[in-house]
Amino acid sequence: MPQSVKTLAKEIGAEEYAICGNGTLIYDLQKEEVIYDAFMEKERVLNIIKICEENSIYYNIYTPNEVLTKNLNYNTLFYDKENSKKPIEKRTNINVVSDAYQYVEQKEDIQILKMTICDSDKIIFEGIIRKLKMIPKIDILEIEHMSRKIIKDGTKEVPIEYYYTEIAKKNTNKWTAIEYLLKKLNISKEEVMAIGDNANDKEMVEKAGLGVAMGNSMLSANQIGDIVVSDNNGNGVAEAINQYINNQ
Repeated sequence: MPQSVKTLAKEIGAEEYAICGNGTLIYDLQKEEVIYDAFMEKERVLNIIKICEENSIYYNIYTPNEVLTKNLNYNTLFYDKENSKKPIEKRTNINVVSDAYQYVEQKEDIQILKMTICDSDKIIFEGIIRKLKMIPKIDILEIEHMSRKIIKDGTKEVPIEYYYTEIAKKNTNKWTAIEYLLKKLNISKEEVMAIGDNANDKEMVEKAGLGVAMGNSMLSANQIGDIVVSDNNGNGVAEAINQYINNQ
């Protein structure tokens, strides 16, 4: 489990469980152990890598402890720049490898949570998604908007824009992880408040007893949320907690 997750949990006062990797892993913070995982099959991952390599598509591989990449670009370039602003324990561990296919194939004990596919050209991106959808037993997150981030290059602000998707094991998402905890803790979904702002939050916002969409959410989240709060810059999460939890 990445130290950064435990550090963040400590900062926000979370003492029980942490759901990581968009629902692919649950960590028991008290016992300091993984209690649930949904790792991708190596065969599927190698197939995805092969397709991406053959079509010159950028990809990342996420394990519980690092992000594997062939070079720094798109999201990993952003992570790398952000790392320089953070203490070591909060940094994203980026492992640059020359041959990702060989690295994954030869590492017997590798545990893969998810993959990310990125490209700046929408037509090329949509074409690779169609090819990836032919692979069985995986879920490809439907994201229609372009990711826009800003990185600092000296005194200059440089925008990074790209289309992306996330790939995980079939039927794996944040809500399936929440359902695991509901059964374990004997809690009904009506007692759950879920707060989200992106496509990977859609199912949990839709199925939780109270679904909260952030003010800067993508349109679909606003359509399915029970309520909409301020955006991230406007303390939307604190607004939801104060109104619906602290006042109970």
